[in-house]
Parts: sequence; C-alpha cells; structure tokens
Amino acid sequence: MIFKSFWFWTLITLVAIQFIPMDVPEQLEGKAENEIKAPEEIMNILKRSCYVCHSNSLVYPWYDKIAPASWYAKNHVKNGRKTLNFSLWSEYTKEEQLKLLDNIPKSIAIRMPLPSYLWLHEEATLTKEEKQKFSKWVKKLKEEVK
Repeated sequence: MIFKSFWFWTLITLVAIQFIPMDVPEQLEGKAENEIKAPEEIMNILKRSCYVCHSNSLVYPWYDKIAPASWYAKNHVKNGRKTLNFSLWSEYTKEEQLKLLDNIPKSIAIRMPLPSYLWLHEEATLTKEEKQKFSKWVKKLKEEVK
C-alpha cells in the first residue's frame, strides 16, 4: 500500500511541476553585425558546441518541455548567455572581450561543453585538434582586440 501511494504522489508531483514555467526564450533580438566574426571552421565549432548556451539563437532539445529537465537546461542557457554571448560580441567593451578571451581556453580545457550536455549531444564534443585550433584562434583574436 505504501509503495503504491509513493508512486501515485510521485506521478502527481511530476505532472504538477509541468505547469511551473521557466521562461528563457529561444530567440533574442539582436543585430547580425554584433555576432562574433571568425573563420568558417571556427564558426562551425562555435555553432556545434557553444551556441546552444552562448548565443541569442538556439533550438531547444526535446527534453526542454519536460520539467525538471527543462529547468536545468534553461537555467544553463540563461547563465551561459549571461556569462558570454557570441551574438552580442561587438557590444562588449575591449576590456570585456579580453577578459572573455582569457577565460575561453581555460573553460574549453576544463568544462566546456558541459559534461551533462554531452550525455545527450555527443556531436558537441570537441576533439583535441579542434580545441587546439580554437585556442590558437582565440590567441590571434586577443591580439586583434588589443
């Protein structure tokens, strides 16, 4: 009896939390000229592995409709955009850009893309070669920004 009651209340709770929204829009307004400029190879890496959380444009995965997974995913997007938004790159000051560029190689080496994201999105995994190319490009961009 206790076992059935547990599953009944668990199911009721899971259904009820579906009605608690977390509003993080897929598309944000922005100008195309504000987006970061990079060689095609680097843009492909950015769009495949970074843009989901770090741009104004994203396509939410299927699980974005199911709480609490949707809360987790949308919270990461919200925080990712707040930390670094490649769609707003030219709106950052030179000092902000340099600070972000200092952090990018460390973030990629240590935790980006997030391991929890990679569980369902293997295609976002960066190879060692891609990480090296990306870091080299970041170094070059830092020189241009200075």
